Amino acid sequence: MRSRMRRLSSQILMAQLVILAATIGVGFVLFAHVERGHLDKEYEARAASIASTVSGVPSIRSCMEHDAPGCATTIQTIAMSIGRETHASYVVVIDMHRVRHSHPDPALIGQPVTEPIVTSDGRVHLGADNGSTGRSANGKAPLYGLDGRMVGEVSVGIRESSVSSALRQELPSYATWFAIALAFGTIASFGLAAHLKRRTFGLELDEISQLLQEREGMLHGVREGVIAFDRRDRVSVVNDEAQRLLGVQVSAVGEHLNDVLPEGRLRDALAGRDTKGDDIVLTDDVILVINRMPVTVAGRPHGSIVTLRDRTEVAGLRSELDGERGLTDSLRAQQHEFANRLHAVAGLLQLGYSDEALDYVLQIQGTGAEFDNTLRTHIEAPQVVGLLLGKAAEASERGIELVIAPETWLGESPDKVQALTSILGNLIDNAFAALGTVPAPRRVVVAIVEDESEVTITVADNGPGIPAGSERMIFRDGYSTNEQAGARPRGLGLALVERLVTKLGGSTVVSGGPGARFTVRLPVASPSVPIGSGAPE
Repeated sequence: MRSRMRRLSSQILMAQLVILAATIGVGFVLFAHVERGHLDKEYEARAASIASTVSGVPSIRSCMEHDAPGCATTIQTIAMSIGRETHASYVVVIDMHRVRHSHPDPALIGQPVTEPIVTSDGRVHLGADNGSTGRSANGKAPLYGLDGRMVGEVSVGIRESSVSSALRQELPSYATWFAIALAFGTIASFGLAAHLKRRTFGLELDEISQLLQEREGMLHGVREGVIAFDRRDRVSVVNDEAQRLLGVQVSAVGEHLNDVLPEGRLRDALAGRDTKGDDIVLTDDVILVINRMPVTVAGRPHGSIVTLRDRTEVAGLRSELDGERGLTDSLRAQQHEFANRLHAVAGLLQLGYSDEALDYVLQIQGTGAEFDNTLRTHIEAPQVVGLLLGKAAEASERGIELVIAPETWLGESPDKVQALTSILGNLIDNAFAALGTVPAPRRVVVAIVEDESEVTITVADNGPGIPAGSERMIFRDGYSTNEQAGARPRGLGLALVERLVTKLGGSTVVSGGPGARFTVRLPVASPSVPIGSGAPE
């Protein structure tokens, strides 16, 4: 029984029944009290009506005016007769000297009353009388003689027991209506309890409390951002990490998504527009992996839940790993290349072709030294030289010719060198990716020109070029023209370039077909903005 009473529906039903019963009980008592007051007024009015009737009897008026012999008997007889017919407890006729001329107790006839003549003002008076016959509803009317002169007063009383008896006769019918209301209220309470039970999916109070504690602990304890929407895309839940990643406040709960975030790629991803599985979104500060899943309970849609993962640190680590991997691959390629060249030299020497071996060594030395000399002549910044040397080794392994344009010149300490290397690295990686399926010869031309006002970076390739109409879409995070099955998500490199260029107050110009050409202009005197290197994609 105790376990049954712990059920949510049972507790709600019992609470409602107790409240309903108490309310109806109090209401019934108040109604009985009010009804008793109405009956008191009704019986007082009835007593006053009887008193007015008695005061209008001609025999009584004549006897009270002239006090003729035998009038005492006449008045008593008429008063007692009217009292029996009207069920009045007493009908008392009083003269102006307050002497009784009639009374249910004959011994009191001729005795004065203690109360004054209240009808001397000529009006009928109502009230309650605590006389010799007990408490009664009383009505008093003035008594006039046949000549119109006031000669006395008629007082009529109806016992309290008669009023109570009338009330007891009326209460059962009202009690029946109250019982019917209680029955309907009980049925409605039972239906409401069952409805609330369905709305809580059959969960009891302890289970709801436990789920709430678990939800709060999970939302504020996980490292991922969580934001939930109802069926109308209004925010219903947002945890601390989601507030940090999206830059929203807890007051966003209850607001529509369109009112919380500005129009753009991030809002589209949260709304689930044109997304497939994990979606990568690049904001001004972080790289997010967004996944939106619909929520269905009992076969009915209840909105959706979105998880946000901060991939900024992972992207940085991946960038470093890619750099290390590229360096390793370059060293491995150079090892194989040097081994092959040594085999060629050794073969020539074994065959006695020493002059040919010397020419071959000089030729090899001149080719490598020429590219290195070009870099050091035109570029003095060691960070950029190191980047281009690594990209040259990668290009050699891929069968791509990396060319430094003759107009290239960059000082030893260019403005924003970290952002500069990130932009240059992403543009070169994008050019290499565009040449993946292009037949030889494949070529990438890099030009870096620094003057007093700006640094201009140009990266051009002889690939297929930019598809028509997509010159601005290529800078959208997640967009890529080189998707490969099973490959990791792409489409962040150019988006990172666009973010960096915008923060530095520069501009980007794209020319496509045949081949793609990216031109970035960065003002030298731009305000200092701390920018991470980003992860080339």
